[in-house]
Amino acid sequence: MTKPPSLDGAYDLKTPQDSIDLYAEWANTYDTDFADDHGYVLHAHVARAYVNAGGYQPVLDMGAGTGLCGQALRDRGLDALDATDISADMLKVAETKGLYQTLFVGDIIAGLDVADGAYAGAVSSGTFTHGHVGPEALDELLRVVRSGGVICISINTEHFAAHGFEAKLAALDPMCREISKVEVPIYEGGSGDHSNDTAFVTLIRKA
Repeated sequence: MTKPPSLDGAYDLKTPQDSIDLYAEWANTYDTDFADDHGYVLHAHVARAYVNAGGYQPVLDMGAGTGLCGQALRDRGLDALDATDISADMLKVAETKGLYQTLFVGDIIAGLDVADGAYAGAVSSGTFTHGHVGPEALDELLRVVRSGGVICISINTEHFAAHGFEAKLAALDPMCREISKVEVPIYEGGSGDHSNDTAFVTLIRKA
């Protein structure tokens, strides 16, 4: 008997196929079994930071999942949103919410089927974490965002330290007007082994 999808399982992901398999099982109950039960608030931090930084539209929600960050952006007045995720099953749930203009399956490591500079900005909540996506994906985000655009992503603090994000951001500095980060809680009011986990909400403004 296979174990039900869980936060521990998400943290143990190793490959893109692992992600596809886990979220295929979890998609229909993700908002309740994960977001509600654990007090997940990271998407709200990302959306708030994007809007406060003057981020504008259209916006690509990378690793959009079931649309939690998209909803947070909608709540803050943005509606020209597209979504991409490696999990078709998660995007099917997001599609039912009517948040996005376009939704498409994509693997940011392999490259997205998106023109250079197609978006005014990009966001991502919960994708840059254990077993998911590393710093190499930042190149692709910069490619699809136009000059002057804002990228706002969350990076799990342990993942940040272990996988070379500091060095990658330093290497990107010549291509950016601004790079900054602030540490925020991932969960509020939850319990369990990960209840005190934090992430860096990282802001990149492309030159």
